[in-house]
Amino acid sequence: MSRTPVRRCQECGSDKLIRDYENAEIVCANCGFVVQEKIADTGPEWRAFNDEQKAKRTRVGAPLTYTIHDKGLSTVIDWRRLPNTRHISPDQAAQIYNLRKWQRRVRLSDASERNLAFALAELSKMSTSLNIPRHILETASVIYRRALKLHLIRGRSIQGMVAAAIYMACRQCGVARTLDEISRVSLLSKKEIGRSYRFMVKELGEFVPPITPLHYVSRFSNQLGIQGKTERLAAHIIKIATEMGLTSGRGPTGIAAAALYVASILNGGRLTQRELAEVANVTEVTVRNRYASLLKHLDLVVTV
Repeated sequence: MSRTPVRRCQECGSDKLIRDYENAEIVCANCGFVVQEKIADTGPEWRAFNDEQKAKRTRVGAPLTYTIHDKGLSTVIDWRRLPNTRHISPDQAAQIYNLRKWQRRVRLSDASERNLAFALAELSKMSTSLNIPRHILETASVIYRRALKLHLIRGRSIQGMVAAAIYMACRQCGVARTLDEISRVSLLSKKEIGRSYRFMVKELGEFVPPITPLHYVSRFSNQLGIQGKTERLAAHIIKIATEMGLTSGRGPTGIAAAALYVASILNGGRLTQRELAEVANVTEVTVRNRYASLLKHLDLVVTV
């Protein structure tokens, strides 16, 4: 039974009504009056006891997604599952071929749809190489669709705008990805991606929050296998440094690497500056300078 306020009881005026699916009735919980008989169950007529049975018995398609140019609403004419495929006549085979050909042409009818299909395919490739979550890919697809609708892609590189959309989506969702990483995946220069990103942010009017060193602490600690207490101590050091204004104007990756280095020394770890510099994609000099700045302003005493 489930309580659903469909209407009020005609006898007592109460709105506490209960759906009794066993007897197909809606009953008042206050006085027991039968408000409605022969209710219909809008659920499926089948039952599934595990995921495999649910996948076999369901008759609906995949959910809508912005990562496909037609949002996954189109169908595909497939000939491989037809009965007696090997025994069809040449005329039937030619008819199936023509149907499949014209369906592909209809799905990509104009230049904007072809542009969108190519760009979304590039988005999927880059997201797979960057190992970013699914919701980042969906957000980047929505950003690129908005840019295409406003005609911002005209005269610019599709790959550059795709890389800029991924970087903007990562910034908006708080996922730590640098321009250097996206540049290596997209085979474009960091300067070109940055130019496309700034143009897209300006024209779309999007608010993009800055990436803080805290976004990189958990990522670097996972890559290096650092203990949880060291990661928490590094996050605490970064919070204090941010409140004191020590992180403004400095790269977040270098601050995160230096905070992890300080925290590992305080907890008796054996991390080296070279390991942190390789993971953070910065030089050892940067890690050393940020480390010295943290020790100086936070009044920390460490013994190396």
